[in-house]
Amino acid sequence: MNTTVYLMRHSEPSKKAQYIKTKDNLQVQNEKYVLSSNGERKAKILSEDIEMQNIDVVIASNYIRAISTAKYISEHNDIETYVIDDFGERKFGINSWDELPDDFGQKQIDNPDLKIKNGESQNEVAERMYNALIEVLNKYEGKRIAIVSHGTAITFLFMKLGKYKDKELYFNNKKIMDISFKWNAPEVFKLTFKDKTLTDIENIKIDYSSI
Repeated sequence: MNTTVYLMRHSEPSKKAQYIKTKDNLQVQNEKYVLSSNGERKAKILSEDIEMQNIDVVIASNYIRAISTAKYISEHNDIETYVIDDFGERKFGINSWDELPDDFGQKQIDNPDLKIKNGESQNEVAERMYNALIEVLNKYEGKRIAIVSHGTAITFLFMKLGKYKDKELYFNNKKIMDISFKWNAPEVFKLTFKDKTLTDIENIKIDYSSI
């Protein structure tokens, strides 16, 4: 039985909100970022693309920008959005961006066990993403599934599922993408499973030129 999973990074976020006085820690602030106006338009275009038709299940992480992206796909297909926290972004585990070491992203790619304070390592993110994906496959085998997640979390999952070489990701000797962290928003990948075994990953390009 074939199952199709569209695993994607959320649409373009807005980070114009300045947290001058708030009790929210850095993690909660990150979870609250909304889509920009352009991000809303891109999410709508995404939902109307041929790949997003006849979707059976829509899932988002608990981040607002992920849920806001997923809502367009849900509404277009007249179904609900389910929220699964384990598809959330890597947690830094810091209280201020000033605590983030230089080139931390690349260092964490090079060292899969590296993390700061109460944050997550590459291995930990990949494991929770993988376990969440397996649960979804077990529950919705044979369906067309859209999952809205985050760039680094998806990268770490793909490093577990495929091969990382010379700053590029491969699956079955086919290049998926480079990981310079210059992702599109949204960025969409089509994962094909046969009897719950992953057989292909394809980077789907959506045309946003009408914006």
